[in-house]
Amino acid sequence: MRKKYIILLMVLAGFGVMHTEAQTRKVLNLPTYNQQPYHFGFILAANQMFFTVKPLANLENIKFTTNQSPDIYADSLFVYSVTSTPTPGFSIGILGNLVLKKYLDFRFIPSLSFGERILNYSILTFKNDSSFLVNTKKSVTSTYVEFPLIFKYRSKRLNNVSAYVLGGIQYSIDLASRKKTNNNETDVTIKLKRHDVSAQVGVGFDFYTHYFKFGTEVKMGYGLNNILIREDNIYTGSIESLNSKIFMLSFTFE
Repeated sequence: MRKKYIILLMVLAGFGVMHTEAQTRKVLNLPTYNQQPYHFGFILAANQMFFTVKPLANLENIKFTTNQSPDIYADSLFVYSVTSTPTPGFSIGILGNLVLKKYLDFRFIPSLSFGERILNYSILTFKNDSSFLVNTKKSVTSTYVEFPLIFKYRSKRLNNVSAYVLGGIQYSIDLASRKKTNNNETDVTIKLKRHDVSAQVGVGFDFYTHYFKFGTEVKMGYGLNNILIREDNIYTGSIESLNSKIFMLSFTFE
């Protein structure tokens, strides 16, 4: 819900600025900027990484043993729910922009993104005829090298402001992937696949200053692949699929 408010406020603020610009004719900054066939810049962004979690069907009736959960002391265990919680992260990248048509650009933005996601488990345990509800968390950190290919369609410029929408696809490599981490008998880690592909959509506004173009945009990415490495433990054995999802608030300098 918070993300929807941020997007709505940003769009309303952007259109408010554009309306004000339209009412007052100003001297154009960088009047021939959009006539350049290509240009470069960089991007700074705040992000929140999520998981889209799909638990196993009929999960509450699946029994796990002590060997499948070495860090919880119990005879048998049942997982009641699995949810995901994001934490703030950040991204940096280099931007290359190629003009395809008058209002259509193609952008390549190799980036480095840092973030952490939390998987929350609610587990019912049984030990010596007693039952306890245990809530435990597993942290999954990621450092992504990202290669997005984005199409940007921008509006007609109103004085020194223009709006745009964007969409494309991104290939990512997780440098912090735990695929090759050795098993620890007392500390179960959640391992992810190293490679992922995601679809991306977003909206934004460009502001033309005296010396450069400054942009603000909100962008969402949705992972297309199941990135979970399933192992014989309660934490991965209770999940059918795990897909990445990311929300970004970006600032571009071009």
